[in-house]
Amino acid sequence: MVVMTDDFATWLDQAGIPRQRLAPEQQALLQAAFRFRQQQGDDYYSTRLLSHFLLHCGSGLKVAQLARLLGLSRPTASQQQGLSSKEAIQQAHHRLDGRPYGKLLPRYAGAIAHFLLTHPKATRYDLLDFIEATFGVRVSRIALWKFLKKYGLDQVSGPGPTPAAAVGPADTSPPADVPPLAATSPPAGPPPPAVPLPVAVSASVPVPTPVALPVPAPPFSSPGRSTRAPSC
Repeated sequence: MVVMTDDFATWLDQAGIPRQRLAPEQQALLQAAFRFRQQQGDDYYSTRLLSHFLLHCGSGLKVAQLARLLGLSRPTASQQQGLSSKEAIQQAHHRLDGRPYGKLLPRYAGAIAHFLLTHPKATRYDLLDFIEATFGVRVSRIALWKFLKKYGLDQVSGPGPTPAAAVGPADTSPPADVPPLAATSPPAGPPPPAVPLPVAVSASVPVPTPVALPVPAPPFSSPGRSTRAPSC
């Protein structure tokens, strides 16, 4: 952690920033930041304003160097680098309010849902300001997060595109310059002659009677006797 010191060089040495490597513009910028810190102190609000300026002024210094210079953690400095000036002031404003008071009632859910739907890019701080201006209740971010999660409003986003069914049925009628179908169809001629359909005819077919065929003689046989006649 950086300790308050009256020496500019010691302040840089505590943050691990070599003075000889700084450009003249960077030295002038850090000297002005050192004088601001000497006059306003190192409380939360002074550090919050100074860190927001140094993180967004394009000084050329790394986020880790600025975090060590102001006594912040590296994740905290990175988170503050992504905030706008309005969000930085809102954070300081809600911290300045001290302990939050009031309670979010169930009847607030409808108005909060309407605000979320009509303001899809609103931050949680914008929603807290809306609740305070509408209901006169100031709550913490943790209480708001629990309320949104309880009533399913933590995932509410802006209205999407209107579905095609809601617009109305599509017009399927032909254009005015297209003639009707009957006018473009060819003229009807004489009907073709009717073709008779085949008729199934059932007739009984006579079955032929089997005829006995003569048995053929064995091969190489003669009709005469094969033995000689007895001698006289």
